[in-house]
Amino acid sequence: MIRIALFLAMLLSLPLFTANYAVASEPVPVNAALKKQLLGAPVYIQIFKQERKLEMYAQLDGEFRLIGSYGICDFSGGLGNKRREGDFKSPEGFYNVDIHHLKPDSRFYRAINIGFPNAYDISQGYSGKYLMIHGNCKSIGCYAMTDGYMDEIFTYVQAAFQFGQRNMQISIYPFRMTDANMQAHKNSSYINFWRQLQPGYAYFEKHHQAPNVVVTDGKYEVLQPLSNTPLSSQLAFTQVK
Repeated sequence: MIRIALFLAMLLSLPLFTANYAVASEPVPVNAALKKQLLGAPVYIQIFKQERKLEMYAQLDGEFRLIGSYGICDFSGGLGNKRREGDFKSPEGFYNVDIHHLKPDSRFYRAINIGFPNAYDISQGYSGKYLMIHGNCKSIGCYAMTDGYMDEIFTYVQAAFQFGQRNMQISIYPFRMTDANMQAHKNSSYINFWRQLQPGYAYFEKHHQAPNVVVTDGKYEVLQPLSNTPLSSQLAFTQVK
């Protein structure tokens, strides 16, 4: 009986695993004290539509560390990239913003213009404007946050620009782009587009640096760093023909 009891105790102490291998584990944010110290550091944002998550990272010792994970109140159009104005889709892809994209007086509380259309979108003939990450918790075509979440996100992005970051990258994915998730969505009409996004996700997972993305012949391409200059201060996009 003692052996059985010990076995059961050990069994119950083991971590639980689910059969859904398409779900990737989420990173753990830094502690509150370090988070405060990182105000003003370069920042990077990832959005995962399926999970309704926005993750904000700040640079520490040359790597981006998660400082906050925020639930997205609303986005529209389901998975897949935005293609035309009026399709009510929220964008996916790699976007690059600067201080001029900040809207502190937005009618949706505070807002960050995503920068749609970017070089890739233009090469595809896609149309649309005023696609934002903003507050007010409701939207069509944008990524709407609670005002409280938006206040924190906006504060860190604004501080990063004020302390010298020239450009901030926003990577927007349909889901965490693991091989398992890609396999699970292999029959989607968007799969060829998503295959262009996956290397950016994989690069960040491996290097903890924002990917350096160019558009070559109408397709996204992730390059190795061009120099020792932090990627957060490099241009996110170059149109290459």
